[in-house]
Amino acid sequence: QLQASGGGAVQAGGSLRLSCGVAGANLRILGMAWYRRAPGKERELVASISSGGTTEYATSVEGRFTISRDNIRRNVFLQMTGLHPDDTAVYYCQRYPTPWDYWGRGTQVTVSS
Repeated sequence: QLQASGGGAVQAGGSLRLSCGVAGANLRILGMAWYRRAPGKERELVASISSGGTTEYATSVEGRFTISRDNIRRNVFLQMTGLHPDDTAVYYCQRYPTPWDYWGRGTQVTVSS
């Protein structure tokens, strides 16, 4: 089960830290990722982190977002800084590269100009 939280409404330039609780899985052996879906757009991959800690980012967030993980507490995080209105979306965490069928409700991030 996936439980994303930490979203909210911020002004451009602000920061948020998203958290994702991963229940019922051995997080140590899994790659994980954050995706987002903006209104009227396709879901896109934002950032991923391998079981070994290797990270990759979408070009649009490189240098602004940081993905991390806590295997003991079964959490995955997304630190977001320098937010701008184009980052407005519902954010989801998922297994990577093969997502589970269940996506959860995600967490809404709204950035105003």
